[in-house]
Amino acid sequence: MQRYFINQNADENQRFFITDKEDIHHISNVMRNQPDDLIVITFNHSVVFKCRIISIENHEIEVELVEQQNSDTELPVEVTICSGLLKSDKYEWLLQKCTELGAAHFIPVQMQRSVAKLNQSKVDKKLVRWNKIVKEAAEQSYRLVIPTIEFVSNLQQVYVNIDRYDYVLIAYEDAAKGGEASQFKKALQNFKNGDRILIIFGPEGGLSEEEVDLFRDKSFIVGLGKRILRAETAPLYALSAISYEKELMG
Repeated sequence: MQRYFINQNADENQRFFITDKEDIHHISNVMRNQPDDLIVITFNHSVVFKCRIISIENHEIEVELVEQQNSDTELPVEVTICSGLLKSDKYEWLLQKCTELGAAHFIPVQMQRSVAKLNQSKVDKKLVRWNKIVKEAAEQSYRLVIPTIEFVSNLQQVYVNIDRYDYVLIAYEDAAKGGEASQFKKALQNFKNGDRILIIFGPEGGLSEEEVDLFRDKSFIVGLGKRILRAETAPLYALSAISYEKELMG
């Protein structure tokens, strides 16, 4: 069954309506659902219910609760992916795949070596599209939450909020080139359920020494294996490793 999100509490005494235009289009025209068909809805606080469609209108779809579903699809740690701005299609691909792999938050940053540049008017438009991408990816992968996206103009803005994280990792190309292979493994083994983890990745041109030095006293500088990964690939490697260590091995 197709999954959707509703920004409401799952109160059994309430009436529930899907009002998102794209959700309505998907239910009506793509899935071709009819009244009495069943869909799955994730409500606030990661509460999931199988629901029955009551009525389908152009502006809303009414549903009723049928049966609560037990679902545990989130990573046991909260991972924020902070990455330099990438060319449009590459960053959108990163958002989609990292959402499928369990990222909780995204921080796109205008870094020193970023090829892509955004002014504020472009940022607002990009955020609309980016949020659409992560919502659809969250639905497709049965996530219980939709990841958040917060654009910042430089890494200094990330640094001032560093204390909100339990671990900060810097995926640095020079560390990988130098053969560093132990810090990432050590960090993974130390992660505890519920930990908040920030992982910083550079753009296509990589992180500058100045950007790395900014976090050096409060982070692990890590290499991600023997191969040099593209900017859009490295976050997937890191999330996959975390999933393996905390879910399959844990």
